[in-house]
Amino acid sequence: MTLTISNSLKIKFLGGTLEVGRSAVAIKSRETQILLDYGIMIGFEPGFPMYVHPNEVDGIILTHSHLDHSGTIPIFHIRGKIPVYGTPLSFELTKLLITDLIHINGYYLPFEYIDLRSMMDYCVNTNYREPRKIGDLTLELLESGHIPGGAQAIVESNGKRVLYTSDFNSSDTGLLRGADQDYDNIDVLIMESTYASENHMDRKMVEQRFINRVIEIVERGGTVLVPAFSVGRSQEILCILKKFQFKYSVTVDGMAKDANKILIRYPNYLRDGELFKAALNSANWIKGWKDRKLATKKPGVIISPAGMLRGGNAIFYMNHLSRKSENAIFLVSYQVPNSPGRRLLDTGKFIIRGKTMKINAEVDTFDFTSHCGRKQLIKTAKLVGADAKIFLMHGAEENCQRLAKEIKGELGLNAISPSTGDIYKV
Repeated sequence: MTLTISNSLKIKFLGGTLEVGRSAVAIKSRETQILLDYGIMIGFEPGFPMYVHPNEVDGIILTHSHLDHSGTIPIFHIRGKIPVYGTPLSFELTKLLITDLIHINGYYLPFEYIDLRSMMDYCVNTNYREPRKIGDLTLELLESGHIPGGAQAIVESNGKRVLYTSDFNSSDTGLLRGADQDYDNIDVLIMESTYASENHMDRKMVEQRFINRVIEIVERGGTVLVPAFSVGRSQEILCILKKFQFKYSVTVDGMAKDANKILIRYPNYLRDGELFKAALNSANWIKGWKDRKLATKKPGVIISPAGMLRGGNAIFYMNHLSRKSENAIFLVSYQVPNSPGRRLLDTGKFIIRGKTMKINAEVDTFDFTSHCGRKQLIKTAKLVGADAKIFLMHGAEENCQRLAKEIKGELGLNAISPSTGDIYKV
């Protein structure tokens, strides 16, 4: 379906519409075509965005390292030499995450590790608020508040300004500053809708409840497993424990260790680089299986991927900690439907090696979101002005459509929830 608004820039939605995953948007002027992200849908078999021939692409914007935004970019470097624009921190974290993706799902991927290496050769380090010319387009990245190194993108051509929020959070967290929302005039807003139907609890209240519950478990002799995403959430939990001067054992395992080694070299991307450094220095870093076994036998906190319990060393800890009632599993990352973490919350059961295990440990969940809630999304829509066209993506179908309806009804703005393949001219 093609809907015509005017005739300057052409925007094509390649993925991430009416769903969360494989985010990708193409913007084309008369002379230049760029891609805003080119992600992957993680499942039993990965899903990919609509295909674009590499010869038709002049540049790729990487907003952040999460695989649903970055995971298919190497396909453009099998033979191509397409520049990829993003922050230097995002590039290092992306290499870490896609390397792991290839290790786990390589059979299903249309590229190999050598293509990832080629992609890294064409990365163009781009700082926040540093304009870049790509053909007849101008790119500017703004801090997103989502994960370290993450960005929003403003693309400008012939006086038309398109804002792509990607994933963003306008509130400060224990790890990051809130999104930079000094947008000036915006003609087109492409915004996520992940939490379009709910508002988040005040962050300070979430942190206080978390630390109170952790201390409660540990002081009765238990161990708390915190399954957390390797990039972003693991580091935030470390900072919160340090900020509240948690005096018991804190252990870090899995890919979070590798992410920490990268992040410690980029303190300027964090809200408090010194706090993060102090948190790392006081934590125990797992070096092998002996350390893992010892960590399960003493009261304290263990932070380990995977955040949705789909794999990683968190499975080892689940097997050793979940049977004892004095222990606890605290979920701090988003749990998608049908994920092991979601089933644990809904049923109190967990499957290990094909066997369903009833969990005796306490299970609790904490809203440490890195996305805007409904109120923040509505507020962002208000910032762009009465004449802006608003496109809503990166959310469940009902969330995208509901938010479009609310923005139309409450703000009187032109809001649309596009489908994959839709093309708009602005």
